Parts: sequence; C-alpha cells; structure tokens
Amino acid sequence: MFSHRVLNIEMSGIRKIFDMAKGDVINLGLGEPDFQPPPEAKDALYEATKKGYNKYGPSRGFEELREAIAEKYSKYGDFTADNVIVTVGGTEAFMATMLSLINPGDEVLYPNPGFVLYKPHIMIGEGKPVDYPILQENEFVPTQEDLQDRINKKTKALIVNYPNNPTGGVLQEKDVRMIVDIAEDNDLILISDEVYFHLVYESEPTTLLGKYDKLIFINSFSKEFAMTGWRLGYIIAPKEFVEQIGKMHYYLVACPQSPIEYAALAALKKSAYYTEMMREKFRKRRNLMYQLLSNIDGVKPNLPKGAFYMFPKIEIDADPTEIVKEMVRRGVLCTPGEAFGSAGKRHIRFSYAASEEHIRKGMEIFDEVLEKFR
Repeated sequence: MFSHRVLNIEMSGIRKIFDMAKGDVINLGLGEPDFQPPPEAKDALYEATKKGYNKYGPSRGFEELREAIAEKYSKYGDFTADNVIVTVGGTEAFMATMLSLINPGDEVLYPNPGFVLYKPHIMIGEGKPVDYPILQENEFVPTQEDLQDRINKKTKALIVNYPNNPTGGVLQEKDVRMIVDIAEDNDLILISDEVYFHLVYESEPTTLLGKYDKLIFINSFSKEFAMTGWRLGYIIAPKEFVEQIGKMHYYLVACPQSPIEYAALAALKKSAYYTEMMREKFRKRRNLMYQLLSNIDGVKPNLPKGAFYMFPKIEIDADPTEIVKEMVRRGVLCTPGEAFGSAGKRHIRFSYAASEEHIRKGMEIFDEVLEKFR
C-alpha cells in the first residue's frame, strides 16, 4: 500500500523523546531561538497582508528579496538574484536539492553525528547515505582520511554542516581548504548547510561559500531572525544548479509565502542588530552552561564555537539515552546524542536557547540524575 520511500524512513529519535514530556518542562532540547522575530519583520508582515501581498508570487521568490540575499553575501562571490532560490525553510531547500541531483545508487556522504534530516532526505532521493565521523577529539571536524576512505566512483555529493548541529563545531580555514581539495579531486558536489552562519562566537563566520564551483549553499531566516515558524530559507548556487533545483522547488511548493518574503526583506535591511543581540545572549548562556557542566563528575563538555548546542560526552558507565529519559521524567527536555547518529552514542545534546534560570535548574537536575547512574 505504501511507497518504499516512506517505509524505509523512521520518525526522528528526537520526537520520540519529546513525546514523553508531560506538563511544564525546562526545555533544553530546543532547536530554535527562544526569541520572537524582530519588530521590523513583524511590522512588515502585517503591512504586507494589509496591502494585499497575499497571492502567489514568483516561484523562486521576489526579485527584490533575491537581490538582497545576493548582496548580503557579495563579499564571498559575484552573486546576483539569478544565483538565489527562496525556499520554504532550509528543509525544503535540502529536499529540492536531493531530488534534483541524486540518482538511484548515487552515494552521498553526510556527518555522523549530524542533523536528523540528512539521511532520510538522501534515501527519499533514492541515493545511498554514507556517514563520516565528526568526533569530539577532532573538534567535531572530519579528518581528511575519514572522508577520503569513504569516497568511490559512486560518490556524488558531500554534505557539510557548520556551524554544526548537534555539536556546535565550526570550521577553520584549513578545514575549508581540505574539504574543497577533496571535492575537487573527486569531482563532488558540495552541499553546505550553514543555517547557523550568523551564530559564531570567537570569529567571523568561516564559510564554504565562494570557495568551490559546484557548491550549493543552504541557509534560512529561522536562526538568524528567530523566524522558525515562518518557514523561509534560501539556496545560493551556480546558475545551472539554480535552473534545475528551481524546477523541483516549483513542483514541491509552487512558491514561497509572499507576505513572509516581505517580512524577511525588512529583517535583512533593518534587523542586523537583533541577530547581534541574540548572539551575545547565546554567548553568555553558552559560557554559563559550559561552566556548570565542567563542575559535574562524569561529563566531558565541549565549548562550542557556533550554533546554540552543547554536546558533552558522558564518561560514566551508563546509557545516555536512559539518562535522557530520566531527565524527561524529572521535567527537563534534552536529546540523546544517538538520535543524531551512532557516533553520538556517548553524548547528550543540550540547547542553550533557554533562559539562564532554566539552564541553572536544568544542570542541577542533570547532576542529580547522574548521581543515580554513577
């Protein structure tokens, strides 16, 4: 009755854990900023609906918005509106990319641990997912050997995600050069998921954009402007990729949401201060969570340089998934690292997109729960 595409994929392990939660909880599992969109975006959304911008728009997005996106990244390359597709979130951008580029049997490398949609999207595109490890001892960046060992004649694409979910890892320039060299040597398509592009703490963003001529850059307004529920993202890519991915994008969603496009344009023009405000608050919360975790026996925390997740290693003889289940029973949501892949098995993901009060209370409960397993 059902297609092999849907029968071969499972619901996210994150959702299974979250469905256990009952009543009021301390949510350290959030995959979204705990802020509302900037006022300029909310005002523009209201104005757009009032002015009648409620109809279908151009399939690839309004030209003014695409031009603004191209201009925003002009320091990384000579981009125009023709290099941009406005999508229904980063998720649709990724799905349209997979369905446009991957043929049955093509192998696609993806990070382990990694964002939970990569493997299912590759499978829906009828490709073969091949994971590569990103480990705490390597700052959650792949080694050249681990990538090279997994490439063969069937390998078509390499997915890279930095700043990284679930680890908070970021790339250095030497890592970018290594990844680009491997892609060039093996004629791979690079798919760079950079939806946390603006949430880095110690430096300017280190990006793959503009470094390779077969690169699909995926970003969204969700993390930059706390617009997760508005579902708006974008692709920047060479024109020949835009032409083909744009066709798939049309048949998936027809067009992005017109009034929200106007809100996003207003945010791009007026709300950079808001992203900076969020970044500074996340930096303070990161430092607090790291300090608290560093004082808990049996835990080896990492200090993330991007995104808003911490991915500490559990060093006691206990199953992190069972620890997470007990945390949920105690009213604290977090995520077992194994939900992001086998290489995350000894880890737990905490989000610091939460108040300092909740972080302090959540870490206090975490210590109490660990005491039962030590």
